[in-house]
Amino acid sequence: QVRLVESGGGLVQAGGSLRLSCAASGRTLSGYAMGWFRQAPGKEREIVAAIGGNGSNKYYADSVKGRFIISRDNAKNTVSLKMNSLKPEDTAVYYCASSYYSGSFYFNSFEYRYWGQGTQVTVSS
Repeated sequence: QVRLVESGGGLVQAGGSLRLSCAASGRTLSGYAMGWFRQAPGKEREIVAAIGGNGSNKYYADSVKGRFIISRDNAKNTVSLKMNSLKPEDTAVYYCASSYYSGSFYFNSFEYRYWGQGTQVTVSS
């Protein structure tokens, strides 16, 4: 059984930082594209950042570009999202996802096979 478990969420003031981690069991993440998505209340789930199977290719949503950094450690079977200069509009549940595919990166929810349960990030103003 494949499990993705996110950690690192919490409450932070605007301008602060958090580091989210996603640990996998039951599946080796190496070679599969990974992504971080988020969903705010009343809004659709959206891609935040994605990373290719070998970690070379990365994608960031315009809203987080320059503030967030996605990385992966295939040896530890983990993916991380470092979030800096957080804003109240970053408040959401953040989900880690593992794609069906290897290669570059993917933007759409349907391109991801396994999902974590999510971790809440709340940014106060």
